[in-house]
Amino acid sequence: MKSIKRIAPIVLLTFSSFALAQVGNNEVLLDPNLIDADDLMSLPNMTDELAEAVINGRPYLTAGQFDDVLASGMDESERETVYGQLFRQVNLNTASEADIMLIPSMNGRMTHEFEEYRPYTSLNQFRREIGKYVDDAEVARLEQYVFVPMNLNTASEEAFETIPGMTPKMVHEFEEYRPYSSMEQFRREIGKYVDDDEVARLESYVTLD
Repeated sequence: MKSIKRIAPIVLLTFSSFALAQVGNNEVLLDPNLIDADDLMSLPNMTDELAEAVINGRPYLTAGQFDDVLASGMDESERETVYGQLFRQVNLNTASEADIMLIPSMNGRMTHEFEEYRPYTSLNQFRREIGKYVDDAEVARLEQYVFVPMNLNTASEEAFETIPGMTPKMVHEFEEYRPYSSMEQFRREIGKYVDDDEVARLESYVTLD
C-alpha cells in the first residue's frame, strides 16, 4: 500500500474575469486528489485508516469514485459534512445524476436543471441558466462544485490555469503540442512530464469535442 505522504497543497487561482474560468471558482473546497495528509486528518470523522484509503485511491476522476472510498468509513450524513470542505468537482456535461446529487444540499429538482441545459460551453452559461432558479449566492456556492471541460486546442491559458494543481510549466506543455488530433496524443505528450495517474487526472478536465 502507498504510505501517506505530504503533497503540495492545492493552489486556487482567481481572475478578474470569471469568463475565462472553466473550473468553478472557490477558495474553500479542497481537492481529494491534491489534499495532504495533515489537512485530511483535520476533517470531521476522518481516521488514520480512512485517510490512508483516500490517498491510496487516487486519482479520483468522478465524485462517485471518491464517495465510494469515504463510504467505507463514513455514513451519508458524515460524508455530506465533509463535502462542504473537500469535493471532487463534477463535469457539468458528463456527470451522472448520482454524482451531482453528492453536492451538499442538492435536490432532485436542481439536479434536473443541471442536466437540462447540457451541453455547457462555459461557466457563464451555467451561472445564467441556474441563476433562473436560485439567487447569486447559491449560484456561487454551487459553482464551487462543478467545471466545464475545456477544449485542448482552443482553451485559453487562463482557462487551463483554473485546473486544480495546475502549474505554469504544465500550462505551457498543454499549449506546446497543439493541435491535438486525439486524446491518445495528449496522454503520450503529457506523459513525458507526469505519471499515468496525473495524466488521467488532468485529462478529466479537458476534451477535444
